[in-house]
Amino acid sequence: MLQVRGASRCFGELTVFSDVTFDVGPGQTCAIVGANGSGKSTLLRCVVGADHLDVGTVSFDGDLVDEASPSFRSAVASVLDEPGLFPHLSVSEHIQLIATAHGVVDAPQVADAMLDGVGLSRAADQLPVTLSSGQRRRLGLASAFVRPRSMVVLDEPEQHLDAEGRGWLARTLNAEKAAGVSVLLVSHDPELVDAVADFTIDGDSWR
Repeated sequence: MLQVRGASRCFGELTVFSDVTFDVGPGQTCAIVGANGSGKSTLLRCVVGADHLDVGTVSFDGDLVDEASPSFRSAVASVLDEPGLFPHLSVSEHIQLIATAHGVVDAPQVADAMLDGVGLSRAADQLPVTLSSGQRRRLGLASAFVRPRSMVVLDEPEQHLDAEGRGWLARTLNAEKAAGVSVLLVSHDPELVDAVADFTIDGDSWR
């Protein structure tokens, strides 16, 4: 599903990562671990086409990654950095809009089920500005999981989640694997990595 070959990225004289090669197949989860500043988030941005490699390639389903490609955008769901949210839409309206835009049948019912799953049912009528950081994180994750996808790319998805939220996240990612979805994530949570990852990559070894 995902192929990264000889990937290198530099900013001026700083080598962020060098000669990174790995595959993530359908139904597999790869967790990238390591210290802050080792280039993990930059690699994820290159994988989804938000940044570009200096050397090497990233391919998805046999084609080089092109962020502008409709087929790539429809197949890959990602949550990087602080999730982008519609400030004037309620939590429920936000999820319904994303589901509808991606052709999900019965979008209102699917949105309600997703909000229940992430523990946001009681906040369904609230605006994003009124949510806690953990609630915003759950809303961002719900935005990725409510739409069709064959690969999910997540940067520290456990951030701002409490113990219950991290349990939900582990169950959700394992359900993604069971459905044949490829998962690539950066995580600093050893328990989450142990619960979901088929293999890990150490970002500290890239330079």
